This record gives sequence, structure tokens and C-alpha cells, in this order.
Amino acid sequence: MKENYNADSPMLQLVSFNKLLEHYDAQLKSKDKYLADRAKYILDAQAPYPELREGFSDVSLLDKHKDVISLILADTFASVLTQNEIKTATTPFENIVFNSSERFRKILKDAGEGFELEIRNLPMDVNYIMKCTVVLAFHYGFNLDFRRPLFYDIPDANGVMRHYRILYNADFMEIIPTEKSKELTQADVDELLENFDNIELWKEKIPPGSFVSKGFVISNMFDVTAEHSISDIKSTLIGNNKRGDEDFMDSFQDTFRSLFNLKEINVGFTGYDSKANKFLKIYGKGIESYILKGKDMEPCDNMLCGYSHSKLLGDSTYFAIPNVEKYFEKSGGEQQPYKNLHEQGIKSAILAPIADNGNLLGVLELVSNTVNELNSVNANKLDDVMPFIVSAVIRSIEEEENLVDAIIQHECTTVHSSVYWKFQEEAKRFMADELVGNQPVFKEVVFKDVYPLYGQVDIKDSSKERNLSIQKDLMIQLSEINNVLEVAFKTYKLPIYEELMFRVNTYLDEVKEALYTHTEQAIFDFVKEEVNPVFKHLKEENKELEPYIAKYEAQIDEETESYYDHRRNYDDSVMEANMQLAALLDKKQLEAQEMFPHYFERYKTDGVEHNMYIGSSIANDRKFDELYLSNLRLWQLQVMCDMENRYYALKPNLPVKLDVASLMLVYSTSLSIRFRMDEKRFDVDGTYNARYEIIKKRIDKSYIKGTNERLTQKGKLAIVYSQRKDEKEYMRYIKFLKAKGYFTNNIEIVELEGLQGVTGLKAIRAEILYTKDKDAKSERTYTYEDLMEELKS
Repeated sequence: MKENYNADSPMLQLVSFNKLLEHYDAQLKSKDKYLADRAKYILDAQAPYPELREGFSDVSLLDKHKDVISLILADTFASVLTQNEIKTATTPFENIVFNSSERFRKILKDAGEGFELEIRNLPMDVNYIMKCTVVLAFHYGFNLDFRRPLFYDIPDANGVMRHYRILYNADFMEIIPTEKSKELTQADVDELLENFDNIELWKEKIPPGSFVSKGFVISNMFDVTAEHSISDIKSTLIGNNKRGDEDFMDSFQDTFRSLFNLKEINVGFTGYDSKANKFLKIYGKGIESYILKGKDMEPCDNMLCGYSHSKLLGDSTYFAIPNVEKYFEKSGGEQQPYKNLHEQGIKSAILAPIADNGNLLGVLELVSNTVNELNSVNANKLDDVMPFIVSAVIRSIEEEENLVDAIIQHECTTVHSSVYWKFQEEAKRFMADELVGNQPVFKEVVFKDVYPLYGQVDIKDSSKERNLSIQKDLMIQLSEINNVLEVAFKTYKLPIYEELMFRVNTYLDEVKEALYTHTEQAIFDFVKEEVNPVFKHLKEENKELEPYIAKYEAQIDEETESYYDHRRNYDDSVMEANMQLAALLDKKQLEAQEMFPHYFERYKTDGVEHNMYIGSSIANDRKFDELYLSNLRLWQLQVMCDMENRYYALKPNLPVKLDVASLMLVYSTSLSIRFRMDEKRFDVDGTYNARYEIIKKRIDKSYIKGTNERLTQKGKLAIVYSQRKDEKEYMRYIKFLKAKGYFTNNIEIVELEGLQGVTGLKAIRAEILYTKDKDAKSERTYTYEDLMEELKS
């Protein structure tokens, strides 16, 4: 410590008792004989040690002269107050205590062996500058307020963290300039004020060692644990997303333990839904609900007794349970909240309502494993913190509602981030109209002169595959019904069972040939109205038939009330494919937005479709050039191939091995899009532009001109267009991507049969190359047929 005591500093620091001894010098002349004799006694004791006046930097002398120092400081450390005052004498700017009151020594002893006293918020990184501000004030007369509250954090004997505020008395300090000191002007000080973090400038104006600091400081400390805990609770509750913070509840519980001076209490929260009159679990890391005891939601009336109900909901005041065991036994072991608390080993508790204007929002729970540790007396400590908790909960509810709105907007509407600015403008105009008293109307949002792009990755023969899965499930269900009826007929020989079997077989024959919508509904009605009542009767009539019926019923899906095995496989396959393709498209979209902002939407059907619109009216503050349109078209072409690759990498793991076919529509004419308020989506604006929507909806069903061949085929990407310049542009892109391994040489240009109201369309069909390895380390690529053979092997 001796080596670092005068480390890089504007002041050479000397411990000195000169200023205090000068006080005793004056008392020698006092007319009060006691004071004069007392002063002489102290000065005579100090006289053999002139270094105590002159000052010293060797802190080991503090221990060497501790008896004399204690005598010099006796009047400032009155023995009558030593058990109550928290007081120390320390070196200036450092943390070396050389004299203290009995109470301070006891506090340090209770903190335990190995505890090191440290000022919590002393800004050591600006230590030099902090000392310079002292010099500016004491010597130069420029008073710069660099003071801030300083604290000691010291655990007590029970391990509860206590907080002590430090107030310094610098009456016994003197600052003396050395030959290194400089004259400073107001201009110099102004420059320092503008450059707080420029340490070199401060050293230039006030060089190291340019002053001597002589003396010592008296520090008085006050226990501010309660005030500090309240402040901590307030600070902890300020900010967003506290529930997602790993350390939130740990620090929150520690703060309450300090406030109540109880080491082992725990804190919990329970939410309240006023509409349903239910308590509900608050989701967040480390947040417990002790009255719910692991349940997500429970009716309020089931969780409270009459008295606790009236306290929390009626009076909006605390409900203290000093002895849970006593109330548990008194209520017969069944009454809540005592039952749940008792089963968790809780011995005492305080339930505090989090209420706003009498409306309950939730419950703060304090629990302890010690009887009477929490009670109606110390519950009053919550008076100072509950307003902050209420404010935080109200804000949390508002944030959650905003988040819910954001999720709904993201998942259920198409107000994309690229066009959100336009909706903000309109919303602000709407609010302005309302504020001035006008009748506000939210006008439709329109973007003019934008270029559309459309693409889809569609599951081939999806209707056929869906019908096939329904057909299989119906056939299995009807066969299982027949098995039960055969046993019933053999047992009872009743003609009615034989007649039912005849009708079941008739339906089986119908389903085997083809599945019609009316047939599916007829079978569903037949089973529900005629088969199920018979099976119910048979279960009651004959216990031997019960296992056969139970086997049949075990395979019935509760939601569809029918067999749902092959259909589940189909639905799961489509859902997984859609999810993977949409996730890839969404991820790639983020990259495309960085290139140039544009409107994007995608939706899932039997596959994934997407719309994009790009133009200056959407870009807001960006200047649009057709180069960005070309760039987006090339990006789309690559992403369509990536989606095909993603799907065929997934296909072997799907329950139903479906195929997909991809399609893009090129439209060179700019158009206008309008946000339809009723449908909450964008659509093309105007009759002329409607032609684009007609083409988009019909091209996936189109045929090659003069043939029965469908345009879309597995393993190929179809690009539909109408103008020669589009053909040349996309052939250029395909040539480029072919060189990068996206396509084979199998590229054809075809004419399409005329669609209703649309003629003259052509298409490029390009065979896609697939990469089998997911890690893309292998450069080997496959056509669709090659890939299928490879996957089979």
C-alpha cells in the first residue's frame, strides 16, 4: 500500500494531524483550566513525534503511532457515543481506516473474515480528475461540483446486505502548492470543463505532484438500507423486458431481503384476470407463484378464503399469515391459500394486492420458512415500495398489449416494415384531426408506380393426395366398424346387425371407387347417428364386446371424430414443408431488404406463395432505379431454387413423400397497390391493373399450347412472361445461374394456351440442379430424376 499511496496523482498525499493539533494550540490559551490542561496533555503526547504534524506518506506509521493518534482523536470520537455512531478516521482519497467507533468495528466483525471494505461507487477510473477538482476548489477557487453519494455495502451477521451512506468531514485537510503548480485562468478551466475525459489535458494544467495534500478526513456513516432497498426496487422495475432477464428475480429477492432484514424470504408474483376472475401464472425467468403452486390458472374464489378474498379484492390491503400451520389446521387442511402454502413448507407469508384505483392487477407474495417472520407489523414496510410495483405492472401490461398487437400485426396482417412509415404518417394525421375536433378518417394507403414480382412453390397434386389420405382413413374406419358388427352378429344373430354390415360394405365399395364430398359427409353422418349409438348399446349390453369397441374408439381422433391417421400424415407433411420453406424465404427476405426496401408478403396454402412490390413510392427516402428491380428479380430466381433444394432435402423425412413445382410471374408494367382496410391486405388498384391479378391466379393451372401438358412440373422452374425483353432478361439470368450450378442445359421456351381473358403468354422452363449435401461441401449436383434415385439408394 505504501508503494501505491502516492501513485500518479496531482497531489502528494501526507497523513497529518496538524489542523487538529492547531485547534489544541489555541486551547492552551483558554481561560478554562480543564480545556487548557487537556490540550497540553495531548500536545505533550504528540511532541516526540513531529511527523504527526509535518505529515507522512508511509502508512505503516499509522499502526506504529496508533496509541498517540487515538489520544489526538479522542475528542472527535466521544466514548459515550461509540456504541451508536458509525464513524471512522481515514486517509484522504484512499480507503485506509486508522480509527473508528465501536459500532463500526462490530459491523466489520459481523461481515465475517476476509471481508474487504470498499467504497461501492468511487469512480477510480477518473481518480486523477476527481482529485484535480478538489485542487481547483480548495486552491484556485473554481468550485466544480464533482460530489456524488458514496456507499459501503457490508453484509450483517445473518448475511443480509446492509447499505451505509458516507458523509466526509474535510475540516482537517490543507492543500499546499509545490514548485510544479501552475497559474490557471478562467480560459484554462473552461477548456477543462469541455474535456472531462481528456486525462492528458488535466495533467498538463495540473501536473502530477503539483500539490501536497496534508491531513485526514472524518467519515460519518448512516444505515440507509431501507431507503436504498426502495431505490433499488424502483431502479429494478424501470426498463423493459425484465421478465426475460436471468438475474432479475435474484436481485429483486435480495433487495426485499435487505428491506425486511430477513435473509431467507422469497418473492413471488401472481397475475389476476378481472374478466375471468382468475389468478394466473406470470411467465418469466425465476418468477414463482406460491399461491398457484405450479398451476397456470385457477379461479380466484378457489384460491382464497372469504377473509383473504375481502382483504385483497375488497379492501385492496395486505393479508398477512404469520403462522401458516395454525391457519392450515384451523381450516381443516383444505382451505386455500393455506393448503398450497403449507404443502410447500411455507411457515409465514404476506400477500399484497397490486391494485390501481381499486382494480386488482396481481398479487405480490412474500414467503418465509420461519413462523412469525412475516407478519402484519412488518407488512407495513411495503407501503413505500408498492407504488413503484404498481407502476411497473401497469407498464408491463401496456408493453404486453403492445407486443400482442405487434404479434397479431406480424402474423395476421400484411403491414410490412417497408411500408410502415406510410401508415405511421396516416395515423399521425388521424390523431391530429381528432385533437382539433375534426371527424377523423383513416384514409386508404396507396403506392403508385410499383413493379410487382410473384412466385410460388406449390405442392403437386395436393388435392389428389389429400383425397387419397381421406379415402384410406375412411376405408380403415369402415373395416374396423365391420369387424365389431361381425362379432355382434355372431353373438346375437340379430338381422339389424347384418343390415348395418351391408350398408357399411356399400360405403366401402363407394369409397374404393372414388371419393366424393357428399360420400364423406354421408359416412360421417351414418357413423355418428347410427353406428355410435349401436356401439354404446353393445358396450352396456355385453362386456365381452367392450374390448373390440374400445380398440375401434382408441383410433378415433377427438377433434375430427373420425379416423385421422393418413390425413394427419398428409397435414403434418404439408405443415412441415410450408414452415421450412417460409422460414427460408423470410430469412432471405431480410437480406433483400438491405439491398433496396420493398414491400413483401408471403402466405401458406398447399405450398408457399409470395408477392413483392418495388418502387420509389415505397422506398420513401431512397431514389429508385430499375437496376434495383433487375437485382430483385435475380435474387428471386436464386431464392426459388434454394427453396426447391430445401424442400427436397426435407422430403425423405416427411410422412408423405410429396413433390413440389415452382412458378414465377414476370410483369414489366408498373401498377398501383392499395391497402384494403376491410381485408387488411394490399391489392392492385384499378381495373387495368386487375389483369395482373387475373394472370397470377390462373397461370398455375395453364397448359402448354396445343398439348395436354401442364406448365408446372416437378424438377423445373417455370417463368411466365408476355414481352420479348423479359425473355431476354431472364435468359441472361439463367445463363449466369447455370454457370453457378443452379440449372442444367435443359431449358425450353413454350407458349401457353389462352386463359380466360388473357392471351399471348409464354414461359421459360428451366430444369433445376439439386445439391444433396446439407452442408453444401459436396459440389455434386443432381437433376430431379437423379436426386430421386440417389435418395432411394
